[in-house]
Amino acid sequence: MDGKQICAAYAEEMKAESVATRKCLERIPESVYKFKPHEKSMEMGYLTLLVAEIPKWIRDMIEGGVINFQSYSHFQLSTTEQLLAHYDENIEGAIKSLSNITDEKLAKPFELKNGDQLLWTSPMAEALGNTINHWVHHRGQLTVYMRLNDIAVPSIYGPSADDKGF
Repeated sequence: MDGKQICAAYAEEMKAESVATRKCLERIPESVYKFKPHEKSMEMGYLTLLVAEIPKWIRDMIEGGVINFQSYSHFQLSTTEQLLAHYDENIEGAIKSLSNITDEKLAKPFELKNGDQLLWTSPMAEALGNTINHWVHHRGQLTVYMRLNDIAVPSIYGPSADDKGF
């Protein structure tokens, strides 16, 4: 498979994963944003935002070749409706970028930075796959937070105890 075929497969994977991810995000009320299951855990609001924003990383990676934590601009977490609109925009942008990727952009490495410090670099196609896996991992983490808050966990890869997939 060449790079463009790999990215087309990534786009299809994101489309498939986006449905269950949106179902999770739409069930998170603002009232639980401060919840943390442990002192070392992130707050549920930040985790919710992270799950909504990782698709934006895909677009930013392809368009800019770098994500810098020091200058990265996060969406201001507010209402569920605004978060969902942000998420929908991010999914659309990621899929469009994956679908339109050029050989030139695929040939460039991706860099993850914190200011001037290089944290990680890898070939773009590998970095994109890792980022999709990272997104799915955090969605799984979010479902645990949901369960701990008695928020119904949707069917993701099959029925859940809360949602029989109907």
